[in-house]
Amino acid sequence: MRKAFNGLMRVVSSLIGLLMLAMGGVWILQGLDLAFRVGFMVGQKRWVAYGAILAIFGVAEVIWSNTRQLCSQTAEAAKS
Repeated sequence: MRKAFNGLMRVVSSLIGLLMLAMGGVWILQGLDLAFRVGFMVGQKRWVAYGAILAIFGVAEVIWSNTRQLCSQTAEAAKS
């Protein structure tokens, strides 16, 4: 049961990280006035910074969620 829960949470966490990365990319493109040229974020440089920060956190979330599982498996194998 624990392995299934860990696997499910890894997938969910990875999807959240990918969503954060995609949203950050959209914010960057809107801030640079390159895409989605409708809205309050268009052409404002602060949204480039906000998007970059969100994208970095998204990449970190994906990396963390996938290496976390490996670390716990290594620790369990060492106990056995």
